[in-house]
Amino acid sequence: MRRVAVIDIGTVTARLAVADVEGARVVRLAKNSTICNLGEGVAETGRLAQAAMERVFVCVGAYVESARAAGAEVVACTLTSAARDASNSPDLGQALASLGLEPLVIPGEIEGALTFLGVAQDFLGQRILVADNGGGSTELACGTLDGSMLDLTFVRSTNVGCRRLTELFLSRTDPPSTADVAEAHAFAARLFSSVVSEGGLHCGGKGAPATLVVTGGTSTSLVAIRDELVPTMQAVHLATLSADDVIGLEGRLAALTEEGRRALPGLQEKRASVILGGTIAVSELMTQTGFPSLIVSESDLLFGLSTAALTLQGQPSPVVLEAGAALADVDLAHGGVAELAYAADLKSATERIVGSSPTAPTMYLLGFLVVTCN
Repeated sequence: MRRVAVIDIGTVTARLAVADVEGARVVRLAKNSTICNLGEGVAETGRLAQAAMERVFVCVGAYVESARAAGAEVVACTLTSAARDASNSPDLGQALASLGLEPLVIPGEIEGALTFLGVAQDFLGQRILVADNGGGSTELACGTLDGSMLDLTFVRSTNVGCRRLTELFLSRTDPPSTADVAEAHAFAARLFSSVVSEGGLHCGGKGAPATLVVTGGTSTSLVAIRDELVPTMQAVHLATLSADDVIGLEGRLAALTEEGRRALPGLQEKRASVILGGTIAVSELMTQTGFPSLIVSESDLLFGLSTAALTLQGQPSPVVLEAGAALADVDLAHGGVAELAYAADLKSATERIVGSSPTAPTMYLLGFLVVTCN
C-alpha cells in the first residue's frame, strides 16, 4: 500500500485528497475542499483574475504542506476547465511549480475518464453514465469497469458548468429573470442534446447505460439542501435525486436572491452565487438523457487521479483496455511524465475514446494509465 496526495484545481473549488492505494484500488481517502473561484470572470474575459490566482496559490501551498505532513510519497496536481480556457494559465502554472509541483492542465476527455474510474469503483461490472458537473464544464463518460478490465466507450466534455451558466446568463438581475433562466436552459439543452445523441446515451436506448451517476458540488449541495444537512461525504455519497427533486429545487433557488440562497440550510455560502446555474445544468442533463433519477457520487476525479499518480511515477499499469491488450510498458520521460509507445491497439483505443486522432502533448490519464501522444 502506498500513500499519495492529489490536488485538483477546478473552476470553483480547489481540492486535496490524501489516499492509500493498493494495487488498482483506493483503500482509504481523505478529502479537503476550498472554494477559490479560479474561474471568476473567465467566461467573459478569457483570463484568470490575479486575485483568483492568488487565492489558489495560497490554498494549494497549504495543501502541499498537509500532504507532506501526512507522509504522501507522490503529489500530483491537475487543473481543469478554467485553466483550459484562460490565456494566462501558464502564469498560475509557474507559481504552482515554485511549490514543487508539476501542474498538468488536462483535457476535458481526460478529466471525464479519471472521474469515471473513480466513480466506477462503486459500480463494478455495471454499464453507467458518469457526469462530472463542474464550474466550467460537464464531462460525460460511459462504460464499464470490471476488476482491471476497462471498457470506456465514450467520453466527451461540454462547456456547461455552474459558473459558466451564471456568468453568461444568470448575473443580469438578482434574482435572475424567467427569461434569463430559460436562456440558460436552452444553452445547456443544445450542448447536452448533441453529445447525448452522438454517444447513444439516452436512457432506454439500445446499448445505453443503465444508471446515471453525477459528481460535483452542485449534486452534493442539492442533496444537502433537500435534506437540510451538512454536506459531508458520508451524508451525500450514493444518495438519489429524482428529476422532480431537481425541478423543485431549481424553482426554490430561482425565486431567491443570492443573499437568500446563502441562508439555505445545507448550502455553503460561497456556492450561493453558482448553485442555480449548476442546478439548471443537472436538470437539463436529466431531461436530455431521459433518466428519471440520478445517483450522487463522491468517488470522483480525485479517486481516479490517486491511482493515476502512481503511474506518473513509473508504476506499471494494471488496466487492460481491451481483451489481451495489457498496456504496461511505461518509461519515464519529460520530468516525470510517463510516455507509452504507440501500439496499434492503444492508438485504436485512444481514438475510440477521444473521437479523433490524439494530438501532442495530450495526456490520456485513464486512471491507472498515462499516455503522452507523440
